[in-house]
Amino acid sequence: MKFKEASWKSFIVTTNTPIFTHEECDEIIKTGRQCLKIKGTVFEQKSIENIRDSNISWIPFEKLKPMYDRLNDVVHQINNNFFGFEGIQINELAQYTEYDPGGFYDWHVDMSLDGKKHPPIRKISMSVLLSNENEFEGGDLEIMDTGRKAKLIRGQALFFASFIRHRVSPVIKGNRKSLVVWFGGPAFK
Repeated sequence: MKFKEASWKSFIVTTNTPIFTHEECDEIIKTGRQCLKIKGTVFEQKSIENIRDSNISWIPFEKLKPMYDRLNDVVHQINNNFFGFEGIQINELAQYTEYDPGGFYDWHVDMSLDGKKHPPIRKISMSVLLSNENEFEGGDLEIMDTGRKAKLIRGQALFFASFIRHRVSPVIKGNRKSLVVWFGGPAFK
């Protein structure tokens, strides 16, 4: 793998400030709810009751072009400063996700081990908290290798290498809303 001089912590980056305003978060939520809602899956697995419980929708590029443009700018800046991965681009639709009480997503990685089956290779994963951080309990985004819980505020983003194990712990109360986007490129060398 080719990286700029980086330590392990460079593969997990939280924005210092929100990348979306409250109004923009509301617009993303509204758009996500207008799109077809389905149960979240794990790649192509059908039986996932013990792995994931969430509702998702896919936001078409044309529905929120300004959001996609901003994400493209932010990920390129973060990739240049921290990751140093080649050929990073948005090549999948953004996933709007809701976790109701009891909803969760157990430990997983976001990249497929079979690059031929799921090209291009996911390299950077991003999660933006769309809910107000006080609207739910539980539902922590946890990064396995650091034991760290991402305590995000509304509109703030966490970027991490897609090969890092992570999970969303069960929501105890309320509803956790997030935006997940993957940025991919050619296979690691």
